[in-house]
Amino acid sequence: MSRQIPPIRPQSEPASLAIPLDLNAVGPASPRQPGSGRTIVLVGLMGAGKTTIGRLLAARLGVPFVDSDEEIERAAGCTIADLFQRYGEAEFRRGERLVIRRLLSGPRGGRAPGGGAFMDGRPRASVREHAVSIWLRCPLDVLVQRVADRTHRPLLNNATPHAVLADLMRLRHPVYAEADIIVDCGDDNVEHSADHVLHALQHNQQPLRVPVRLDRASYEVLIGPDVIRRAGALLAPVLPQKRVMVITDATVSPLHLPRLLEALEETGIRAETITIPPGEGSKSISQYERVTNALLEAHVERGTTVVALGGGVVGDLSGFCAATTLRGLPFVQIPTTLLSQVDSSVGGKTGINTPFGKNLLGAFHQPIAVLADTSTLATLPVRELRAGYAEIVKSGLLGDAGLFDWCERHGAAVLAGDPAMQAEAIRLACAFKARVVVADEREERKTDGRALLNLGHTFGHALEAEMGYDGSLLHGEAVSIGVRLAFMLSVRLGYCPAEDLDRVTAHLERLSMPARIGDTGRTFSAAQLVRNMQRDKKMRDGRLSFVLVRGIGRAFTCRDVPDEAVLEVLRADGCTA
Repeated sequence: MSRQIPPIRPQSEPASLAIPLDLNAVGPASPRQPGSGRTIVLVGLMGAGKTTIGRLLAARLGVPFVDSDEEIERAAGCTIADLFQRYGEAEFRRGERLVIRRLLSGPRGGRAPGGGAFMDGRPRASVREHAVSIWLRCPLDVLVQRVADRTHRPLLNNATPHAVLADLMRLRHPVYAEADIIVDCGDDNVEHSADHVLHALQHNQQPLRVPVRLDRASYEVLIGPDVIRRAGALLAPVLPQKRVMVITDATVSPLHLPRLLEALEETGIRAETITIPPGEGSKSISQYERVTNALLEAHVERGTTVVALGGGVVGDLSGFCAATTLRGLPFVQIPTTLLSQVDSSVGGKTGINTPFGKNLLGAFHQPIAVLADTSTLATLPVRELRAGYAEIVKSGLLGDAGLFDWCERHGAAVLAGDPAMQAEAIRLACAFKARVVVADEREERKTDGRALLNLGHTFGHALEAEMGYDGSLLHGEAVSIGVRLAFMLSVRLGYCPAEDLDRVTAHLERLSMPARIGDTGRTFSAAQLVRNMQRDKKMRDGRLSFVLVRGIGRAFTCRDVPDEAVLEVLRADGCTA
């Protein structure tokens, strides 16, 4: 005797439906087995070939195939046309949601929901969670030809197929574009179309995902090649409204902005652009005023999202503008440098510089999504890659010895441009930073916590300040030098074995990373660098807070560092008195 399975109803569904559905008749009813793979869902307009191509594809993959329209008719005991006539489209869509939810909970296979089902946000979210979606995109003339004799379609009863399909295209294509994969199906025969779908599935690379789950906000970091090209599909589910303000700089704009705008337009997202000058000089009060004025002049609303396309400067400035305009606008990070992908884009720190120091005006403002496109790294000189890699190494040195081990094995491949190694390095670094940020989002712990992410930064910021933030020393280069100085100071104070300092130095030098103050090509006064440190925002009660180490992966905060010890380390690394 079969077990009776009650219908699954979300809280927003009515207690009973006008359409009497027997969900036990919906198959296949066996539950999904762990590790069985993801279901494939084909979406598209009527005439796209969802059912025919779906059956061919399922046969080639050796999985069952289910057409949701057929399952609805089985559950209701009448045709789709009868359901529309008796109950209307609204009641039909409610029943359709329940059937699709039931089908997605079943074993792996192929599914073809009705053309309108993907338009409903709830089924679309379920598909996104449980399946890989494929949009079969067909030209209008092909669709018209295929549906010319389909008199059973309710939507074709009141106008010509050409008019109906043209209207549906305008309405539905921006939503269908949210599918994971898009396959263009022209007037090829269905065998060829099935081949195209199978090829797309085999070569599809879904982005790596790093969740950041905070008390006040949750978002994902999406990592992989060409994620900018799919930005519309990836962002549409999280945007409060389909309108964004893209902030970028004059260097990044010609490289990546056209792809982004095309991707946003594909899913019906309206975009306007604000361009700033490249370089650290744009993290200024004057540029902050200019950008916020531009946002307000564009009549942004509280649902309008600010999208930062660029490196750390663009991200920091854009985030601060988003945090303060209308008391807070949604914010998306699309970092285009390795440094910003592993560091500033995650964690919600935003800010600008002042004559008194770096990042002294800012706010915590978490993004609603981060898209880290590894394809953008191919446009960077190796110097920029090394600057970003320093932050990855820093993460391992301060709290994840296994990550530093990984760096020793694969760091050369990351800097050589290996896409898979770069994606994995970004994933590991972001996952580590996410764990730290979740535990101490606003750096409120008096010891350790998020402050540990500043390993090397007290030294590094002092060097940057002395060089006037003019770009001659990149932030990541300053961190690379600062990390080694932090190990030197830890060894001098007796916290860290000298062997770990030697190991860190050897790794940096093997990859031609900046390791010593002399690598800047400049001579500095130790006393002046200490004075720069004393203007650092990490000062508490007039005392500097250093991040020191007891060994690789074992960092801690310390406020009992004698000034003389810091001066000795700086002099030992080549500074004058």
